[in-house]
Amino acid sequence: MTSPDNAGRTTPRHPIAVVTERTGLSQDLLRVWERRYRAVSPTRGPGGQRLYSDADIERLVLLHAATRAGRSISRVANLADGALAALVDEDVAARDRRATLPDGSGEKRDLVGEALFLARALDSAALGDTLRRAAAVMGVAAFIESVAAPLLRRVGSEWHAGRLSMAHEHMVSSLLHDIIAERMRAFGKREGAPLLIVATLTGERHAIGAVLVGAAAAVEGWNVLHLGADLPAAAIAEAARSADARVVAVSIVYVEKREVLLEELRQLREALPDSVTLVAGGGGAARIAEELSAIGVRVETSVNGLLGELRRAEAAA
Repeated sequence: MTSPDNAGRTTPRHPIAVVTERTGLSQDLLRVWERRYRAVSPTRGPGGQRLYSDADIERLVLLHAATRAGRSISRVANLADGALAALVDEDVAARDRRATLPDGSGEKRDLVGEALFLARALDSAALGDTLRRAAAVMGVAAFIESVAAPLLRRVGSEWHAGRLSMAHEHMVSSLLHDIIAERMRAFGKREGAPLLIVATLTGERHAIGAVLVGAAAAVEGWNVLHLGADLPAAAIAEAARSADARVVAVSIVYVEKREVLLEELRQLREALPDSVTLVAGGGGAARIAEELSAIGVRVETSVNGLLGELRRAEAAA
C-alpha cells in the first residue's frame, strides 16, 4: 500500500514555473529533456498545462547536478533515481577532495590563484598539470565556470594593467584551449542531436572563447563542430550549410576594423539559412552589440547566455 507521504510526493501538482524556480532549469530545456530523453513524464491539468510531482522535481535536480558536473543528459536520463543520486554524490565528493589542500588542513584551494601564480612564473608544465587534473575531477561544466573563465578574466586584467605580458596571456590561453578541446572531443557524435558550429572570423586568432562555448554545448547534449580561428564568412557559411548546423557561434575578442568586421558578419548572416541562429560572443561582440543586433546577429557575452540561445533554438525546432 502506498503511504500518504509517498502518495503526496508522486501527486502531480506543480506547474512548470514552479519547477524552473526550484531546479534552475529553463522551461525550454525542460521540454527538450522531456521530449528527447524522457527525463520525467509530467501529466496534464484540466487546461492542458504540465503538472509535476515532488518526485519529478527531485529527479530533475539530480539530473541538473549530473549534467553540470560534465555528463551528457543522454548518458544519465535513463538512470534510476538511486543510481543517479549515487553518481551525484560521487561528483560532490570528488570536487571536495580536489578542493582540499594536500596537507589535510581542510582549507579550500584557490585554483585560479594557484594557476595565476604558475602563469606568472611561466611554468607551463606545472600549470598544465594543475589545470588538467582540475578538469578531470571537476568535469567540463564546473571547470569552465569555476576555473577556466575566471582565470582568463584575471589574466586579461593583469595583462591590461601591465603586470603580465602577451607571452603570459598566450601561454594560459593555449593551455586552456588544448585541455578543453580534448574534453570536447571526448564526447563524440550523438545521433539525432542538433549541431553547433563554433569559429572565429578573419583576423581573429583568439579561439579560446569558441572552445569554451563548444565544450559547454557538448555538455548540454549538442554535437559540436569546431572550425578553428581566422576563417572567412563564406567558409563558415558553407560548413554550416553542408553540415546542417542549427546554430553558428563566432567569438569576437577584439574589434580593430569595425566596418570590415560588421560587413563580414552581415555577409555571414545573409549566407546562412533563416533557420540557423547566428550568435556572436566575447568582449568585442559586446562593444558592437547594437550594430550586430540590427543585422540579425544575436549577442551573448557569457557561456550561460549562449547556452540559453541553444535551448531556444532547440525548442523552436
